[in-house]
Amino acid sequence: MSRSAIRLLMLAMFSVALIAAPVAVYAAPDSDPPPPPSSSKGKKKKTSEVKPGIEDTAFASGYRAAYATIYDRNDYASAIGQLKALGRDDSAAVANLIGYSYRKLGDYKVAQIWYERALKADPNHVKTWQYYGLWQVEQGNREQAQYHLNRIAALSGTGSEEYRSLAAALEKPPGTGLVY
Repeated sequence: MSRSAIRLLMLAMFSVALIAAPVAVYAAPDSDPPPPPSSSKGKKKKTSEVKPGIEDTAFASGYRAAYATIYDRNDYASAIGQLKALGRDDSAAVANLIGYSYRKLGDYKVAQIWYERALKADPNHVKTWQYYGLWQVEQGNREQAQYHLNRIAALSGTGSEEYRSLAAALEKPPGTGLVY
């Protein structure tokens, strides 16, 4: 066989393998920083401006630090300050963690504002549907929590951690002290 025929055959096999490969869909873990916002609004950046790579690295580091402040140290008030200092309140992941922190501090009205802001930024942000659903359970809004559970099922399936967490909270009788 000639070299070009072998190359063509290899390319065809690779293409078929690529097309036939299964695609996995899952909810991104909350610990990963959200992608950087697109900054191409029709104008070129000057070369003297900060490079996006440096900016993104600083954001990712700040996001991870705030995440650790929440989940490792349970210092929700400090985490709110850290998250707001990132300057990306319009990111679903950031807004969701701010809402979560306010909820853990017992400020349910402000938490609700941040959860709704997160869903406005990304209506498919599974972690926000989960946390806002847990907020609904805590408020006694079980029908709304069920709606959130159904949204999670549609977005990431009934086997996802987010689904299982909210389903478990809904299985408990009303008035039961929830810990999550």
